Amino acid sequence: MILDLLRHGETEQGGLRGSLDDALTDKGWAQMRQAVAEAGPWEVLVSSPLQRCARFAEELGERLNLPVQREAALQELHFGDWEGRSAAQIMEDQADALGRFWADPYAFTPPNGEPVEAFAERVLAAVERLSHQHAGKRVLLVTHGGVMRLLLARARGLPRAQLLQVEVGHAALMRLVPGDDGQWVEGR
Repeated sequence: MILDLLRHGETEQGGLRGSLDDALTDKGWAQMRQAVAEAGPWEVLVSSPLQRCARFAEELGERLNLPVQREAALQELHFGDWEGRSAAQIMEDQADALGRFWADPYAFTPPNGEPVEAFAERVLAAVERLSHQHAGKRVLLVTHGGVMRLLLARARGLPRAQLLQVEVGHAALMRLVPGDDGQWVEGR
Protein backbone atom coordinates (compact mmCIF):
# COMPACT_ATOMS: atom_id res chain seq x y z
CA MET A 1 0.00 0.00 0.00
CA ILE A 2 1.14 3.52 -0.79
CA LEU A 3 -0.23 5.88 1.86
CA ASP A 4 -0.64 9.55 1.04
CA LEU A 5 -1.36 11.68 4.12
CA LEU A 6 -3.29 14.94 3.83
CA ARG A 7 -3.73 17.23 6.81
CA HIS A 8 -6.92 19.24 6.99
CA GLY A 9 -6.77 22.92 6.10
CA GLU A 10 -7.26 25.97 8.28
CA THR A 11 -10.20 25.71 10.70
CA GLU A 12 -12.63 28.30 12.03
CA GLN A 13 -11.15 28.21 15.53
CA GLY A 14 -7.54 28.40 16.68
CA GLY A 15 -5.68 26.72 19.49
CA LEU A 16 -5.46 23.02 20.21
CA ARG A 17 -8.49 21.51 18.50
CA GLY A 18 -8.05 17.80 19.27
CA SER A 19 -11.45 16.12 19.32
CA LEU A 20 -13.38 19.37 18.81
CA ASP A 21 -15.34 19.13 15.57
CA ASP A 22 -14.54 22.41 13.82
CA ALA A 23 -15.38 23.35 10.25
CA LEU A 24 -12.87 24.49 7.67
CA THR A 25 -12.63 28.14 6.69
CA ASP A 26 -12.92 29.13 3.03
CA LYS A 27 -9.13 29.34 3.06
CA GLY A 28 -8.95 25.81 4.53
CA TRP A 29 -11.11 24.43 1.70
CA ALA A 30 -8.92 26.21 -0.86
CA GLN A 31 -5.74 24.88 0.77
CA MET A 32 -6.98 21.29 0.54
CA ARG A 33 -8.27 21.61 -3.02
CA GLN A 34 -4.91 23.03 -4.08
CA ALA A 35 -3.00 20.27 -2.28
CA VAL A 36 -4.71 17.51 -4.28
CA ALA A 37 -5.08 19.39 -7.59
CA GLU A 38 -2.15 17.61 -9.24
CA ALA A 39 -1.83 14.63 -6.91
CA GLY A 40 -3.16 11.10 -7.04
CA PRO A 41 -4.62 9.04 -8.50
CA TRP A 42 -5.99 7.20 -5.50
CA GLU A 43 -7.92 3.96 -5.34
CA VAL A 44 -9.11 4.38 -1.75
CA LEU A 45 -10.13 7.42 0.33
CA VAL A 46 -9.97 7.19 4.13
CA SER A 47 -10.84 10.01 6.52
CA SER A 48 -11.04 10.94 10.14
CA PRO A 49 -14.74 11.34 10.94
CA LEU A 50 -14.25 14.91 12.19
CA GLN A 51 -15.79 17.39 9.76
CA ARG A 52 -12.56 19.31 9.09
CA CYS A 53 -11.37 16.15 7.34
CA ALA A 54 -14.51 14.23 6.39
CA ARG A 55 -16.34 16.99 4.52
CA PHE A 56 -13.41 17.54 2.20
CA ALA A 57 -12.94 13.78 1.77
CA GLU A 58 -16.62 13.47 0.78
CA GLU A 59 -16.25 16.27 -1.77
CA LEU A 60 -13.15 14.63 -3.22
CA GLY A 61 -14.81 11.22 -3.21
CA GLU A 62 -17.73 12.57 -5.23
CA ARG A 63 -15.34 14.12 -7.73
CA LEU A 64 -13.28 10.91 -8.04
CA ASN A 65 -16.29 8.57 -7.80
CA LEU A 66 -14.80 6.84 -4.74
CA PRO A 67 -16.50 6.02 -1.44
CA VAL A 68 -14.96 7.42 1.75
CA GLN A 69 -14.03 5.04 4.54
CA ARG A 70 -14.27 6.86 7.88
CA GLU A 71 -11.85 5.70 10.58
CA ALA A 72 -12.51 6.93 14.12
CA ALA A 73 -9.09 5.65 15.25
CA LEU A 74 -7.44 8.23 12.98
CA GLN A 75 -8.83 11.24 14.83
CA GLU A 76 -6.54 13.77 16.45
CA LEU A 77 -5.09 13.38 19.95
CA HIS A 78 -7.60 14.41 22.62
CA PHE A 79 -5.99 17.32 24.50
CA GLY A 80 -8.34 17.17 27.50
CA ASP A 81 -8.65 20.46 29.40
CA TRP A 82 -6.41 22.15 26.83
CA GLU A 83 -8.79 21.67 23.88
CA GLY A 84 -9.84 24.96 22.37
CA ARG A 85 -7.07 26.89 24.13
CA SER A 86 -4.03 28.43 22.45
CA ALA A 87 -0.50 27.78 23.68
CA ALA A 88 -0.42 31.40 24.92
CA GLN A 89 -3.58 30.83 26.99
CA ILE A 90 -2.19 27.61 28.47
CA MET A 91 1.08 29.39 29.29
CA GLU A 92 -0.84 31.86 31.46
CA ASP A 93 -1.79 29.26 34.06
CA GLN A 94 0.00 26.01 33.15
CA ALA A 95 3.35 27.03 31.67
CA ASP A 96 5.29 24.25 33.40
CA ALA A 97 2.84 21.59 32.24
CA LEU A 98 2.87 22.85 28.66
CA GLY A 99 6.67 22.92 28.70
CA ARG A 100 6.78 19.33 29.90
CA PHE A 101 4.35 18.26 27.17
CA TRP A 102 6.35 20.00 24.42
CA ALA A 103 9.63 18.55 25.76
CA ASP A 104 8.35 14.95 25.78
CA PRO A 105 4.71 14.35 24.88
CA TYR A 106 5.00 10.65 25.71
CA ALA A 107 6.07 11.45 29.27
CA PHE A 108 3.41 14.09 30.04
CA THR A 109 -0.32 13.99 29.31
CA PRO A 110 -2.43 17.18 29.27
CA PRO A 111 -4.92 17.27 32.17
CA ASN A 112 -7.81 14.89 31.38
CA GLY A 113 -6.25 14.26 27.96
CA GLU A 114 -5.36 11.16 26.02
CA PRO A 115 -1.89 9.75 26.71
CA VAL A 116 0.27 9.94 23.58
CA GLU A 117 1.16 6.26 24.04
CA ALA A 118 -2.55 5.33 23.75
CA PHE A 119 -2.95 7.70 20.78
CA ALA A 120 0.04 6.07 19.07
CA GLU A 121 -1.33 2.58 19.67
CA ARG A 122 -4.74 3.39 18.16
CA VAL A 123 -3.28 5.21 15.14
CA LEU A 124 -0.68 2.54 14.37
CA ALA A 125 -3.24 -0.26 14.75
CA ALA A 126 -5.59 1.56 12.35
CA VAL A 127 -2.84 2.06 9.75
CA GLU A 128 -1.87 -1.61 10.09
CA ARG A 129 -5.52 -2.62 9.47
CA LEU A 130 -5.66 -0.34 6.44
CA SER A 131 -2.43 -1.78 5.03
CA HIS A 132 -3.91 -5.28 5.15
CA GLN A 133 -7.32 -4.22 3.90
CA HIS A 134 -5.92 -2.21 0.99
CA ALA A 135 -2.70 -4.09 0.19
CA GLY A 136 -1.22 -3.03 -3.15
CA LYS A 137 -3.44 0.04 -3.44
CA ARG A 138 -2.80 3.77 -3.35
CA VAL A 139 -4.66 5.27 -0.39
CA LEU A 140 -5.30 8.90 0.55
CA LEU A 141 -5.79 9.43 4.29
CA VAL A 142 -7.36 12.79 5.19
CA THR A 143 -6.37 13.35 8.80
CA HIS A 144 -4.82 15.59 11.43
CA GLY A 145 -1.43 17.08 12.26
CA GLY A 146 -0.89 14.80 15.25
CA VAL A 147 -1.56 11.64 13.25
CA MET A 148 0.82 12.79 10.54
CA ARG A 149 3.50 13.84 13.05
CA LEU A 150 3.34 10.40 14.65
CA LEU A 151 3.62 8.50 11.36
CA LEU A 152 6.33 10.79 9.96
CA ALA A 153 8.39 10.72 13.18
CA ARG A 154 8.37 6.92 13.08
CA ALA A 155 9.21 6.85 9.36
CA ARG A 156 12.14 9.19 10.03
CA GLY A 157 13.36 7.14 12.99
CA LEU A 158 13.09 10.08 15.40
CA PRO A 159 13.22 9.61 19.17
CA ARG A 160 9.78 9.74 20.78
CA ALA A 161 10.60 13.01 22.57
CA GLN A 162 10.96 14.72 19.16
CA LEU A 163 7.39 13.97 18.04
CA LEU A 164 6.23 17.59 18.26
CA GLN A 165 9.25 18.84 16.33
CA VAL A 166 7.86 17.33 13.12
CA GLU A 167 6.39 20.17 11.06
CA VAL A 168 3.06 19.52 9.35
CA GLY A 169 1.32 22.59 7.94
CA HIS A 170 -2.32 22.94 7.01
CA ALA A 171 -3.13 20.89 3.90
CA ALA A 172 0.33 19.28 3.90
CA LEU A 173 0.41 16.25 1.58
CA MET A 174 3.07 13.62 2.29
CA ARG A 175 3.64 10.02 1.22
CA LEU A 176 4.61 6.90 3.12
CA VAL A 177 5.65 3.65 1.47
CA PRO A 178 6.63 0.32 3.02
CA GLY A 179 10.38 -0.03 3.45
CA ASP A 180 12.40 -3.21 2.99
CA ASP A 181 12.04 -3.99 6.70
CA GLY A 182 8.24 -3.55 6.61
CA GLN A 183 8.36 -0.19 8.41
CA TRP A 184 6.94 2.91 6.76
CA VAL A 185 9.38 5.32 5.09
CA GLU A 186 8.80 8.64 3.38
CA GLY A 187 8.31 8.17 -0.34
CA ARG A 188 7.90 10.20 -3.48
